[in-house]
Amino acid sequence: MDKIIMEDETIEDLQLGGLKLIQKQKSFRYGMDTILLAHFADIKENETVADLGTGNGILPLLLIGRNKGSLFYAIDVLPEAAQLARRNAELNKLTDRIKVFQTDAKDAAVYINPCSVDAVVCNPPYGQPNATLVSPNNAKAVARSQNIYTLNNIFSGAFKILKGKGRFYMVYPVQQMLSVMKKLQDYHLEPKRFRLVYPSEMKKANLVLIEAVKDAKPALHPLPPLMIFKSDGNLTNELKSVYHIL
Repeated sequence: MDKIIMEDETIEDLQLGGLKLIQKQKSFRYGMDTILLAHFADIKENETVADLGTGNGILPLLLIGRNKGSLFYAIDVLPEAAQLARRNAELNKLTDRIKVFQTDAKDAAVYINPCSVDAVVCNPPYGQPNATLVSPNNAKAVARSQNIYTLNNIFSGAFKILKGKGRFYMVYPVQQMLSVMKKLQDYHLEPKRFRLVYPSEMKKANLVLIEAVKDAKPALHPLPPLMIFKSDGNLTNELKSVYHIL
């Protein structure tokens, strides 16, 4: 790269194996929901993973830092997002492991062999302001909308590229949990595990982490709730471990 960052960009230290991330100052900056999804996704070290709606490419980096996955396909419909994801792969010298494509999620199988991916991860646009938990590292996370990516496109693309019994991982506002699970089923992605995320013991859950499996039989398993803050306002021990700050 001739120039590492532009005037409207910053480089964040992910505090994860020396990995770094270029981010735009005034556009989407990753939040705690992205961190939680990377932690939740049950991906083996040798598996192939696709990230649909990759944005700046944060999820592949977080998964690599956690020794999850070997080869990643990062897809985004926005040219500027795909370009930034490529630059982040270059910055971290990971272009051999992260392949970026600028296309709509529904067309993923044009660039990725059908039925070849072990797992798909997706932090889709919520379409609701204030739906995402703000990361301690990024206090100005910007809410996103569903004007470009739609769940139909994402689920359609995921089904085409996933292997039989391949897994799909996502995070979404808990208020829409039932509707999103039904939509997953419409695309033969059967919800199998879910975990509710609570800001604290005194507040209602606001996010849900979901694992769905391609062409699986119905059987839904709730996992123990995930608490973010203790009653004293400090992060719970589990969240500290998620952020590797224990």
